[in-house]
Amino acid sequence: MRPLAIEWLKVSSQKAIAGLLHLSWDEIHGIMERAVQRGLGRRQSELVSEIGVDEKAFRKGHSYLTLVNDLVRGRVLYVAEDRRQSSLDGFWETLTAEQISGIRAVAMDMWDPYIASVREHVPEADSKIVFDKFHVAKHLGDAVDKVRRKENKTLRAAGDDRLAGTRYDWLRHPASMEPKDRKQFAELRNSELKTARAWALKETAMALYDYVYERPARKHFRWWHGWAVRSRLQPMIEVARMLNRRFENIITYLRHRITNASSESINAKIQWVKYTARGFRNKQNFVHAIYFHCGGLDLAPETTK
Repeated sequence: MRPLAIEWLKVSSQKAIAGLLHLSWDEIHGIMERAVQRGLGRRQSELVSEIGVDEKAFRKGHSYLTLVNDLVRGRVLYVAEDRRQSSLDGFWETLTAEQISGIRAVAMDMWDPYIASVREHVPEADSKIVFDKFHVAKHLGDAVDKVRRKENKTLRAAGDDRLAGTRYDWLRHPASMEPKDRKQFAELRNSELKTARAWALKETAMALYDYVYERPARKHFRWWHGWAVRSRLQPMIEVARMLNRRFENIITYLRHRITNASSESINAKIQWVKYTARGFRNKQNFVHAIYFHCGGLDLAPETTK
């Protein structure tokens, strides 16, 4: 029954398999836990050149898991509770000195505890840490939205509804819009609106990632930073100053060309696991499910002769 349960659990919900096999939730979790323990025990000490450090919410609020992903093979290497420095510190203890020295680049967000952990354990960490492109875009997008919300409130008080219902238009690429919507948005972004200036600042900042060489990229950023801090748009000024402080580990993208995009696809699968399980009673069951579905592990039971 165990091999059958493992194969079915890979493609269906725990509740469905428990019903089909007339097993309790505890028995299903036990099968998954033992399979994960076997899989982790069989995992070879291969070199992993590019990793992504990310976080995943366990429940709404401030309950998180720390995930370390293999960006080349698209699998979860490590899961720990919370998102403290000690949460990531535990990962390095699972690696050999050769594996740690073989890490070429680390994609991550700008969370200081994670940064401290990488710097403490990885040689030449500052040349390997790459602040994720999509987190940079999120910071810029959030700043644009703050400008839009404030301006929309002022405009609506004066009877001007131009910005009403446009929140997501400022966050997506015009090429993804329908022709009619694209034309309407072009009128907005070419207007005198403060939100249009904020959007232009966001788009120009992200042009950094189109550069091949560091020298012109640095020149571009200095020019953009000067424009942003003189924009009189407080959210954009704040994000520009933050990116300036973090810039040395943003520009490393041009050397390593990595993002946490594959981590996002793993996160989507984790979200499916969470949804199909209708939540987990405790974090450890969730951790086992993540390893089971996303760890790329050999989960098969031991064969008996």
